[in-house]
Amino acid sequence: MKKYKVCVYAICKNEEKHINRWYESMKEADEIYVLDTGSTDNSATLLKNLGVHVTTKTYEHFKFDEARNDSLNLLPEDTDICVCTDIDEVLSKNWRENLEKIWTKDTDRVRYNLNFSFDEDGNPISSYYISKIHKKNKYKWSHRIHEVLTCTESEENIITTDTFYIDHLPDRTKDRSNYLKLLEEAVKENPLDDRDMHYLGREYMYNNSWDKAIDTLKKHLNLSSSVWKEERSASMRYIGRCYMAKEDYINSEKYYKLAIKETPFLKEGYVELGYLYYFIKEYALAICLLEKASSIKEKSNTYINEEFAWNETTNDILSICYFYIGDKEKSIENALKALTINPHNERIKTNYKNMLKS
Repeated sequence: MKKYKVCVYAICKNEEKHINRWYESMKEADEIYVLDTGSTDNSATLLKNLGVHVTTKTYEHFKFDEARNDSLNLLPEDTDICVCTDIDEVLSKNWRENLEKIWTKDTDRVRYNLNFSFDEDGNPISSYYISKIHKKNKYKWSHRIHEVLTCTESEENIITTDTFYIDHLPDRTKDRSNYLKLLEEAVKENPLDDRDMHYLGREYMYNNSWDKAIDTLKKHLNLSSSVWKEERSASMRYIGRCYMAKEDYINSEKYYKLAIKETPFLKEGYVELGYLYYFIKEYALAICLLEKASSIKEKSNTYINEEFAWNETTNDILSICYFYIGDKEKSIENALKALTINPHNERIKTNYKNMLKS
């Protein structure tokens, strides 16, 4: 017998290719509600045909937090557990049963694992905790992009579980060019918001606007509210990447070192600085940093962890660096480790064969 009334809610725009897969995952819920924000494809019809409650609303100036709050407001007042997902996500089987086993009358929110990206064999590479399952009348969404669920009361009881998870399976070709504009608007509206400033700097970096990214990320670091070390470290690494793209290797090295100093327990900074040294042919220094990276086995459970730090990259570069300093044994050893992690990489396969012959 079901203990609680569980409702799924989501926003949607032109997601027809994901809808059947998403619904099959979400149908364990008692009811499913979707706010369609202006689809021009067949999304709304497909959802309705599956029995999903669909409401359509278009926005003159779209904000993700506003749309999320509007979708949350669609849920019945007697909803015990609200499950917010995106249409390109899939919950693990029996999630409803596992959720009800851990939920109590005192639970406000659940933290669970999001598998963000996968290797060619479908194994998760980048994973971290998210918490978008919650009580109905104690939360609201904030931030117009990269929105976050915010408690409206002074205290909340969050429980963490590994009994279920969610897979992120996006359409990588989907246009996300509006992200930059939304972030620029957010920072203009509130230039003291450290979260938006960090995301804006990152978005400038993604768009190869190196100088804008450097300036914005430095502003993030200088904000008094910028206190989360992992995010600060990420800003420093992004600045290092931008300087590297500008061929300013001295400043690139400086900011990678600052990132490591900020979070010496994170693998990402060592890998990026090691890659810089490899790129400028300082192979001995690269080996030192990458061997340190290899010794770090614990991955951050936040979104800061990056795919390149946990796939074959570290051993791949180590293999090449050892080759250039004449250590054939170490070179072969690391090439084999890289292939164990990713047996589909043809370049590493070729390198490995050539090393065995040399």
